[in-house]
Amino acid sequence: MSEPAVISVMLIVPDADAAVAWYQAALGATELWNLGGVAALSIGGAPFLVHQVNPANPAEDSPAGVTHVRVEVFCDDPDELVARAVAAGAVGSAVVEHQMPWGTHRQGGFTDPFGHKWSVGDRSPLG
Repeated sequence: MSEPAVISVMLIVPDADAAVAWYQAALGATELWNLGGVAALSIGGAPFLVHQVNPANPAEDSPAGVTHVRVEVFCDDPDELVARAVAAGAVGSAVVEHQMPWGTHRQGGFTDPFGHKWSVGDRSPLG
């Protein structure tokens, strides 16, 4: 029987080494592997990748202030994670309460120094 598929994101960044260091310091990410220019990281067991801009490939360009993907992080303490990101240089929005069909969901977010948008909330949407 085959393993279930895993979905991950690859964030294109201007400087992969700087991004790896920032995600580790600001978000507590763990480095899984690093090939120099491309690295795999994990936050709470959820893998994601960073890839340095490749000028030879227009599909591998970093967002210029606009990105159409938002990375969602579900954790026990969204206030603490957003505060860490902001302290490390991200531009953040406060964690606020939203009334949802399953109850109260606390969520805020930030834009990292590389232009990627992150939403950070409690685990309530996960069931």
